[in-house]
Amino acid sequence: MTALLKKIFFSTRLTAVLFLVFATSMAIGTFIESKYSTETARIWIYNTTWFEAIMVFFVINFIGNMFRYRLFRWEKWPVLTLHLSWILIILGAFVTRYISFEGMMPIREGNSEKVFYSDKTYLTAYVDGQIDGQPKRKILQNDLIVTAEALKSNLPWHSDYDGKPFTIAYVDFIKGAKEGMIPDNNGSEYLKIVEAGDGQRHEHYLENGEVSSIHNILFALNKPTEGAINLFTTDSLYQIKSPFEGNFMRMADQLHGQMVKDSLQALQLRSLYTTVGMQFVIPDSLIKGVYGVVKVPKEELNDITLDALEVEVTVGAEKVRKKLLGGKGSGSFSEQFKVGGLDFMLSYGSKIYELPFSIALNDFIAEKYPGTEKGYASFMSKVTVSDDRPFDYDIYMNHILEHQGYRFFQSSFHPDEKGTILSVNHDRWGTWITYLGYFLLYSGLMGIMFFGKTRFKDLAKSLDKLKSKKKIITAVLALGMLSNVNGQEHNPDDGHDHSAQPTQSQIDSLLRATMVSKEHAEKFGKLVIQDEGGRMKPINTFSSELLRKLSLKDKFNGMNSDQVFLSMMANPALWYNAEFMALDKSRGKNDSLRHILGLPEGQVYVKAIDFFDTDNNYKLEPFLREATATNNPNKFQQDIKDAYIRLSLLDQALQGSIVKIFPLLDDENNKWISALDYRGGQYQVTDSLYGNFIKNAVPYYLMSLQKAQRTGDYSEADKLLAAFLQNQKNHGSEVLPAEQKIETE
Repeated sequence: MTALLKKIFFSTRLTAVLFLVFATSMAIGTFIESKYSTETARIWIYNTTWFEAIMVFFVINFIGNMFRYRLFRWEKWPVLTLHLSWILIILGAFVTRYISFEGMMPIREGNSEKVFYSDKTYLTAYVDGQIDGQPKRKILQNDLIVTAEALKSNLPWHSDYDGKPFTIAYVDFIKGAKEGMIPDNNGSEYLKIVEAGDGQRHEHYLENGEVSSIHNILFALNKPTEGAINLFTTDSLYQIKSPFEGNFMRMADQLHGQMVKDSLQALQLRSLYTTVGMQFVIPDSLIKGVYGVVKVPKEELNDITLDALEVEVTVGAEKVRKKLLGGKGSGSFSEQFKVGGLDFMLSYGSKIYELPFSIALNDFIAEKYPGTEKGYASFMSKVTVSDDRPFDYDIYMNHILEHQGYRFFQSSFHPDEKGTILSVNHDRWGTWITYLGYFLLYSGLMGIMFFGKTRFKDLAKSLDKLKSKKKIITAVLALGMLSNVNGQEHNPDDGHDHSAQPTQSQIDSLLRATMVSKEHAEKFGKLVIQDEGGRMKPINTFSSELLRKLSLKDKFNGMNSDQVFLSMMANPALWYNAEFMALDKSRGKNDSLRHILGLPEGQVYVKAIDFFDTDNNYKLEPFLREATATNNPNKFQQDIKDAYIRLSLLDQALQGSIVKIFPLLDDENNKWISALDYRGGQYQVTDSLYGNFIKNAVPYYLMSLQKAQRTGDYSEADKLLAAFLQNQKNHGSEVLPAEQKIETE
């Protein structure tokens, strides 16, 4: 038996097959994550028993191979280190999954919290009844992963209460759900109120004859209440009486009116009312229905975090179905309901953990990207940890709070920017085991490269022998490709219409026609600018970074980066319409952005104008805020952020705001500005002659370039570049890099 197990676990062929299965599974899992969600990939791949069995097999195999190949010898230490690293990495993953826990901790400004919600979701059931005349409660709880595509759980639950059997089974899952009105002619009458008391849209349903508090303001429907906004309905007549002054605007015709305090007035449906810091609209007349869980429309999904789990409770012959609203960060129970003589309360959502200390949020700071109200460049939480020795701490990206085995990351924040959401991780042992594994992995790789007798070094020697053969093969292939290209160039009947030139080709031709000489572009590239971070660098460095970030290439349309940047300065309208921006780093493999922008699947390069609709609205705006409000973006969100950064960078280049080549006189921080900065009135210059130079020099330089493109004489443009350089030496010598450093860079 032992010999058989050894043969199985240490079989080279079986190991190779399982490694292939593992690699294929990881690839499929990545595809599932991008197409569906991480949770779906966990259900189908990562959290399956067979996937874990492969990991266990690898650990046994690595341990066995250390003895089989006698890796405990000094000359084999790099390979031994690699085996140990893989074992530790896998063990660290198991510790993280089965022993550690993590979650999310929301805190409002000025508040202190010591509880957080688990990252896993749980189904919890309270079963109440009488045993020997005493009230007793039975608690059932287990984690589950559920998405619209799949479910991983131990449902159905078969249990009993004092000998009475019952079953709780899965029925359905609703992705994106909320409490809302379900039309029902036998239901109660409700009036819908849409308000934005905290800056976000919320829907409320006010039942006839009831009083409800909405953001600490009372609303009453057909129930006169002192201090409340009273609403009255009789047949088709709708009236309002408010204890506060206010105003309204009827949306259909923009009619404005006043809401007089303590005065009974006609209620204007579909009108925006404003009073005591709240805005609300009553969009429709009374409706009949029942209040319950409903699916959220697709257009509202970006603002929804809750889902709904539908289960069926069976006791004997009696069955009841319940939709449980919840998800990550939620832990509320349903109202108690009775089935077969037993009382049930159910909850779908996170488990609540309590910290041994508390954290108070003193201030939350969010910085937006220039020119947008919803794109966030960074965000930070200033907190106070209350323990035996209280202390203050700032949590932001890559600045993690570690305390008593807990790690707190800046994850997201509340839409009104008055609260933070911290990611909490309690994984001390799993983290250290994994870190040790990665350290050994790095050491082993270095050892294989420089020490010992290993198979890898033998392969390196073999590769050296193939170099000469490789050169010959490469030359032959190149000649073959060249012949094929020449054959195509001389084949006029290739099935394509060569007479019709698309608009993009015309734009490319115009760009080539306005290209400056490489010699002058090289001189322009040596001119120094000051970037947004204060670094002094040649324009060539910036233009190279610009072109690579925008197009993922070093050249475009026969132009190097300096020629491209000069063309952008001289012809911004052409570049807004030039199809050269890479939409995402995957080079056309992620089509989600293309669907939003209305572009063909697989298209790699786009125009700047493709990001805007006919009303000049940014098409990605609805998704940008969500993408920039998290430090852990998924692939789609990261592509949204990257696209926005590329577009902003292009806009800065085309407007000229990045060309900060003029030192600001007598500035203690040695600030340099662009002509656009000066014309915008952001900075003042006491010397009027110098101010005119800043204002007019760049436009005059671009005019001289246009003339040089026609005549081929760049002498005037060269003189202006020399004037820019001399001005930098005269007024910015404190920070101007040495000429040798500029040449080197």
